[in-house]
Amino acid sequence: MEFNELKKIVSESENIVFFGGAGTSTESGIPDFRSADGLYRTRNGGKYAPEQMLSRDFFYSRTELFFDFYKSNMIHPDAKPNAAHIALAELERQGRLKAVITQNIDGLHQLAGSRNVLELHGSVQRNNCIRCGTFHSLEDILSPEQGLVPACKQCGGIVKPDVVLYQEPLDLELLQRAADYIEQADVLVVAGTSLTVQPAAGLVRRYNGNRFILINKTPTPYDGYANVLVPDSIAKVMQALVLD
Repeated sequence: MEFNELKKIVSESENIVFFGGAGTSTESGIPDFRSADGLYRTRNGGKYAPEQMLSRDFFYSRTELFFDFYKSNMIHPDAKPNAAHIALAELERQGRLKAVITQNIDGLHQLAGSRNVLELHGSVQRNNCIRCGTFHSLEDILSPEQGLVPACKQCGGIVKPDVVLYQEPLDLELLQRAADYIEQADVLVVAGTSLTVQPAAGLVRRYNGNRFILINKTPTPYDGYANVLVPDSIAKVMQALVLD
């Protein structure tokens, strides 16, 4: 299907929902997880697998090692929104896009101007003291005054990123909101996700329409559900879909 046909689908819609994964941000220089060059393909010579180091147990039992890995691999403070992020913000401004549902934790959708963003796995931009609950920004925990393990500016407690670690559940209320948006959508765009992480990936099965656009360079378990498969750059495709 040519991009102008996809653009026609978008032009006829007033209730688009976008569901994105790590591939949405790779063109901003942030590596994904499960591709050939992804984070989970290597231990970087370390003793522990990335999945283990990003677990709740590891955070509490080996806090310094957790933050060493987390700050080196999960935080990209210099990353900027790419054309896909900017296109989605423009579609929302036009009133066509109702929600961005993301598995990403980088905050680039908001930086691009998107307002209704459902962050299923949390955000590196938000951090809270595990003792008193005081909020800390990303800038706070990356401050030169902080050590490897960020300390609360109020009570000195450890500051934990507001991201969903392995062994932690997703926010069920947020998950239900995402499901509701997908059920009500007339166009569902899914991009940059392997659709293997549950329960988030199962959300796409809540879509009831017949304009399911799946943008991914590699096959997913949900290719058979899609009405349109686009194995191309997400930034390139989304930019082409924005109305003039």
